[in-house]
Amino acid sequence: MSKTTLISMIATAAAFLATPDISAAGGAPVIEDNKAIAPIVRKGSVPVNGIDYYYEIRGEGEPLLLLHGGLGQIEMFAPVMPIFTDHRQVIAVDLQGHGRTPLGNRPIELPAIGADLAILVKQLGYDKLDVFGYSFGGGVALNMAANAPDRVRRLVILSAPYAQNGFFPEMLPQQAAVGAAMAEMMKDTPMFLSYKAVAPDVSEFPKLLDAMGALMREPIDYSDAVAKLTMPVMLMYGDADMIRPEHMIDFYHKLGGGLRDAGWMRENMSKNRLAILPDLTHYETFASPLMANMAMTFLDGGDKAPNWAEQVGK
Repeated sequence: MSKTTLISMIATAAAFLATPDISAAGGAPVIEDNKAIAPIVRKGSVPVNGIDYYYEIRGEGEPLLLLHGGLGQIEMFAPVMPIFTDHRQVIAVDLQGHGRTPLGNRPIELPAIGADLAILVKQLGYDKLDVFGYSFGGGVALNMAANAPDRVRRLVILSAPYAQNGFFPEMLPQQAAVGAAMAEMMKDTPMFLSYKAVAPDVSEFPKLLDAMGALMREPIDYSDAVAKLTMPVMLMYGDADMIRPEHMIDFYHKLGGGLRDAGWMRENMSKNRLAILPDLTHYETFASPLMANMAMTFLDGGDKAPNWAEQVGK
């Protein structure tokens, strides 16, 4: 296997791209709209069920829990973090085995991490908050919201399926191949370099690859979790995502959306939403300002356009 093929396989399976470092207070990068990332107001680690989860809190306003993708960390949201922290208090967490959070002595399982996070936010003092999760983090967010629906006000799931068959079939062998044997050839990749910059024990990287590979080989199906989602949910994908469009629609149908016309006065409108964003792959959605602004509009309660009757004063 060539190194190029290996890197492509890992990037495809884990969905992580390098992003600017936002860890240093006072050294936050400036983004396109000239808004700097809000400084950290609080950070630390919270032990939950044997995992010491690292977190950072930025900004002020209604709380929003932000969950990164596989082989990523908090920093991958740097390009859009100013949009999230503009009027929200963002609680960003490094998930099990990622970033500054050690792997611990248990497998990586989305329901278990989701249950952990429900406890974590309670320990941080939040009774209820909005949740946003991308890819791997989207699966965690789904399971957290299903496990503790009373803790989640609104939920955004970005570029994540509810079941393994949501991925294009050619993705599955690539995901299944992820493991410790790839670690040495990844030493110059953004995934390892970003991990190395913050991880408490860099020697755990091969173990993390093994744990993520084991997760991706599982024939997961969280249909039961989807059925437990009682809060408003927004599903978001790129039109060139690694998730099959048919699966996106099926996910939306399971939430009660897209089953009939909404009606002249939105009388049949679902409380849930589906957004398929143009010109975005799985590896770009998390850094898209279009995505972030659309997600925040939903999390803030929506922005309904005037209907035809309202436009003509009826």
